[in-house]
Amino acid sequence: MRRQLLALLAVTAVTAVLTPATPGHAAAKPPALSWGACPPAEPGVERDPRQQCATLRVPLDYRRPQGRQIDIAVSRIPTAKPGLRHGILLFNPGGPGGSGLDFPGMLLPLLPADVTDRFDLIGFDPRGIANSTPVTCGIDPNTPTELILPYPAPDGSIGRNVAYARRTAADCARLSGDLLPYLTTANTARDMDRIRAALGEPKLSYLGYSYGTYLGAVFTSLFGAHSDRIVLDSAVDPTKVWYDMWRTWGSAIALRLPDFTKWAADRDATYQLGATPQAVEHTYYELAARFDRDPLDIGGLVVTGNLFREITRSALYNDHNFPDLASIWQTLAQAPATKVGSAAEAMRQLLAPAPAAAQVPVDNGVAALYSVVCDDAAWPREPGVYARNVAVGRRLFPATAGMPDNIWPCAFWKNGPVEPPVKVTDKGPRNVLILQNLRDPATSWSSGFGLRRALGQRADFISVDQGGHGVYLLTQAPCANDVATAFLAHGNLPARDAFCPGQSPGDVTGLTTVPRVKLPGPLG
Repeated sequence: MRRQLLALLAVTAVTAVLTPATPGHAAAKPPALSWGACPPAEPGVERDPRQQCATLRVPLDYRRPQGRQIDIAVSRIPTAKPGLRHGILLFNPGGPGGSGLDFPGMLLPLLPADVTDRFDLIGFDPRGIANSTPVTCGIDPNTPTELILPYPAPDGSIGRNVAYARRTAADCARLSGDLLPYLTTANTARDMDRIRAALGEPKLSYLGYSYGTYLGAVFTSLFGAHSDRIVLDSAVDPTKVWYDMWRTWGSAIALRLPDFTKWAADRDATYQLGATPQAVEHTYYELAARFDRDPLDIGGLVVTGNLFREITRSALYNDHNFPDLASIWQTLAQAPATKVGSAAEAMRQLLAPAPAAAQVPVDNGVAALYSVVCDDAAWPREPGVYARNVAVGRRLFPATAGMPDNIWPCAFWKNGPVEPPVKVTDKGPRNVLILQNLRDPATSWSSGFGLRRALGQRADFISVDQGGHGVYLLTQAPCANDVATAFLAHGNLPARDAFCPGQSPGDVTGLTTVPRVKLPGPLG
């Protein structure tokens, strides 16, 4: 599957902190889950016939466990074999804002038997998402991508971004204000422990990608005694949530873009984008500047300079996108002298958010993302801070044109965080494996190392010499994949950090067999 962008992001500078929520269990053991049919799936999702679903009721606010309850949708695929069963393996695909109900089934064809023989697979929609009491902000589905991911104007000004952020924050408060303060990573981690308890399991193992690494780190920090084998793939630095995390995108894209420019230069006879990596990079900046001046309408899709930048940025998440991206650049460089229909369709596929099921608000993925990152931590409230940072980012990392430094609705969020971000430390069992690509365009290597540094002796850190976002099961990297499988299946955590070779940049061989699972959200 092609990597699709779930447009958004958000950040806030609310400084008020209310009464902290209780870090551990907030109530007695929840009742056992009643398994049955699952809610309607997202379009295009083919479910494993063994998958069952249930609804777990949890407190909206864990400080008031007897107060309002919300729904958490949970799924299971029983794959463990008698005599080999170790427990449950819970998944999160990333986001924030990604539905995880069907994610175990998506990965099931890729998971080694060594893993599936030992675990029953558990998925869930995090609070506020899809089938778990969904949040909405009433965001128009036709909102330009360059507003949801806040690219400044071609001259660097951010007035339009400020107006969008202010309006969206007000709409979120108006439509979902009763939910917003409690859609946090910490509360989702508490929900995970409720799932574990409802399943009657003493511990849970976990595989989380992208944003799911932060969620997993928070879970094992709050519930170390209940965490078993924890794999965190493509990691968020817990000391940078959230605005500082987004700002790492500039350097991450600067490190990743050369993978593509070299790949395209080696195929100049096919794509005519430049015979050297430097020439291909020049083509990138030339096209972006051209569309800044004169946007191009191709098949009803208006390509601005910022849309071109975002098409490129999102395609860099997976090497399998390289041929499509090169074809798009080639077509745009030759337009309007050439037919552009196929390029327009390829761009739509790269930018399309994951389709929501019929019963889910169309803006739920975006609204949930804003809610989590705005509720987790306080953000600068003064637009001038963002304007100054954008000016610096545009000079340092021109490929992203200041977008990572720009303003989000959280600058105008109506509620402050109900508790400080959970502190991730080295206190707890040594049971965490972190996997990190060297040239990840979303969660940079330095971000992954930031999580490794925070967890200290609790974790082992595997660096993989490849680009793209996601390692385990998603790339042709036998060394890293084998380490993760051995840990999940047998608990074999390496004695020390290690370096693994990865696939060659732009390796798109075996496209029919190499997995291309979509990770949702701006980090996924």
